[in-house]
Amino acid sequence: MTTTAPPRPASRPAAVAPFGRTAAVLSATALLATSQLYGAIPLFGAAADDWGTRPGPLTWLVTAFGLGYAAGFLLFGPLSDRLGQRRVMVAGVAATAVTTALVALAPGLAAALVLRVLQGVTIGAFPPVAMAYVGERVAPHRRLLTVTAMTTGFLSSAVIGQLTAQGMLALLGWRSFFGLGTALFAVAALALRAVLLPDVPRPGASPAAAYRAMPRLLAAPGLRMLYLAVPVVLGSFVAIYTALQLTGTDGLLGLRASALPVILAVPLATPRLARLDPVARTAGALLLAAAGTALIGLLAPGTAVLALLLMAVTAGIGVTAPGMIDLIGSRAGAHRAPAISLFTALMFVGASAGPQLAAALAGRGLAVIALALAALLAVAAGLVRAARRGLNSA
Repeated sequence: MTTTAPPRPASRPAAVAPFGRTAAVLSATALLATSQLYGAIPLFGAAADDWGTRPGPLTWLVTAFGLGYAAGFLLFGPLSDRLGQRRVMVAGVAATAVTTALVALAPGLAAALVLRVLQGVTIGAFPPVAMAYVGERVAPHRRLLTVTAMTTGFLSSAVIGQLTAQGMLALLGWRSFFGLGTALFAVAALALRAVLLPDVPRPGASPAAAYRAMPRLLAAPGLRMLYLAVPVVLGSFVAIYTALQLTGTDGLLGLRASALPVILAVPLATPRLARLDPVARTAGALLLAAAGTALIGLLAPGTAVLALLLMAVTAGIGVTAPGMIDLIGSRAGAHRAPAISLFTALMFVGASAGPQLAAALAGRGLAVIALALAALLAVAAGLVRAARRGLNSA
């Protein structure tokens, strides 16, 4: 990579974070954070009835949160070098307890959209800072497994968030999902404060330098292709689940639950997968997701086969996300923190666009949406493969 910037301060954390409880708390918070993205999907109908509108416009509840989330990544990732990683994560998660409570009280869609953006911004303080924390405070031989555990938390929220929202809707109404989130974010803030290592001063740490590095990272050889592929990863994943909801697919409860065993199995496979070439591993995982999605479109399968295909899609995405972090983070050098902030931001820009793509094509049926997503995933796999030359010359 050809970017240059002032070196990071010499002061470095000496202590190594305890693996078990660090991975557990970070992955649980990751699950909770992104559950707020996916959990809105089953609530479209009930919230629309409450506010006197149609379910279609409520896809913007997902998009608004995703855009705020991405903005939070870009804002707080670089700031954490100056303010301290532990301080930023704890404050952001605590603030999200407040913003989530406000979403629960939203009187209408317009207010809810504004509050969802704000909710996304506050919890956006967590993911990029947590990834940077792992890169600096977790022992090197534990990092990939810890990142994979966190990624599993983010991905399993697609299942657990939707199932929780569906259950809370049936028991106490759609607003109760956000009420539960309020309490859990407060608990998560306390857990992070108890488990994370104290911040180490970084004299001279400059958020402005990180912000200036971001455009150069986007244009860097080997990274630009990867960054172009990033939005497709989570965008396709959110889009397919949104499409299932909007097209009235039968057996949604079982379909949502079917992906969970695959998500939980990904960390167990990580040690073996880590032996593979990272570019080939990541591109191959994207092709697996593309194949599963294409078959959904071509076969118009029944519930059982659809569940199996969704498992294949989930496996592909579950392997792709930590693979992309590994590729981008390892090539960013001293710019790891802004590079990961860009990665997470672009992931959720894609997640924000996914529901709108699904809504735009919903009238044409699930098959058309699935085939469009398969094409995007195949292009993303090609971009990862094309990045190899730049990665080797960086």
